[in-house]
Amino acid sequence: MRVVGLMSGTSADGIDAALVEWPDDARAQPFELLAYRETAHPEKLQTAIHRLAALDLPVAEVLAEHIRLDGVLGEAFATATRELREEAGIPLDSVDAIASHGQTIAHHPEHGGTLQIGCADRIADRLERPVVADFRSRDMANGGEGAPLAPFFHHAVFGTAEELRGVLNLGGIANLTLLPAGATPEDVVAYDIGPANALVDGVVALATDGAERFDRDGTRAAAGTVCEAWLQEMLADPYLHRSPPKSTGREHYGAAEASEWWARAQREDVSLEDALATLVAGSVEPIADAWRRQAGDAIGGRLLVGGGGARNAFVMAELARHLPDVIVEPMDAQGVPSDAAEAMAFSLMGRNALLGIPNQLPQVTGVGCARVLGVIHGREWLP
Repeated sequence: MRVVGLMSGTSADGIDAALVEWPDDARAQPFELLAYRETAHPEKLQTAIHRLAALDLPVAEVLAEHIRLDGVLGEAFATATRELREEAGIPLDSVDAIASHGQTIAHHPEHGGTLQIGCADRIADRLERPVVADFRSRDMANGGEGAPLAPFFHHAVFGTAEELRGVLNLGGIANLTLLPAGATPEDVVAYDIGPANALVDGVVALATDGAERFDRDGTRAAAGTVCEAWLQEMLADPYLHRSPPKSTGREHYGAAEASEWWARAQREDVSLEDALATLVAGSVEPIADAWRRQAGDAIGGRLLVGGGGARNAFVMAELARHLPDVIVEPMDAQGVPSDAAEAMAFSLMGRNALLGIPNQLPQVTGVGCARVLGVIHGREWLP
């Protein structure tokens, strides 16, 4: 079964689209990544998404902007899928479905709800293909966190009997999946650790007046010195000390907090490089602590890194320094392009939704039993 997975993460920097061919039954292997494409969001669109998520708008404009961006992103997801298909030379009618995560603009597990935009009906009607979307809501309706969902894919694709493995996604938020050797689905532990790129990207954009959107290769952070007082303050964040299952997002680690850190750096005469070095340390140290806490007495292991952070040489070096007995490498080393992994995860979840079989790990999100997540749009085009 051929399913396109679509993902736009908390950084809102663009759309990842992955076309994967899966078995027509409940198995996840063998699979084949047929095509992958990244489509960058225009800077103006990224800014608009961040402003809506931060409610950095006049109150009277919020609902209208929500509706506008829902349509704009629906069209963008459809275009990204069409361009992926054209680039790969694969006929659209050979694609069984599209699975779209959408763009998260609010995630509040404390209220039992989440909100993703990117109109699925527009995607379905533009492409005349069924679309599976709204994956998180049913989990939250059953008392779950609604996140993280990708560990279902991590276990299916990366699990092995030979070694302990961790799968770390470094998007706006850092989330870790721990896969003990020979792990059953019930053995998997996964949760959102804390911030990854969200604060660093936000501070870089503010410091450069938008001329730069991220710290390429971690060059600026590598040139800085950690402000120990700031780091201890970050590490005291109550979220980091909550027990899983747990999830977080830009509501906690987003534009507002990035603005606070940069304003503080200017008041206290802290350089941009030092501020970024501190924010990276505040991301890496909780990840290393989570690995040690969850791995227990296990020796060694392998940490597979995906997301934008996998391309940040300084972050990867810091992870290796904090976990000296662990092999730290991009997911690519195991046959899954690190940038494509999240889109591939939703492709698999969409495949399962079409088959009517569970596509989550209940202990990860905190629900009593596994459900079939996702709502199908454009049913007239179902295979």
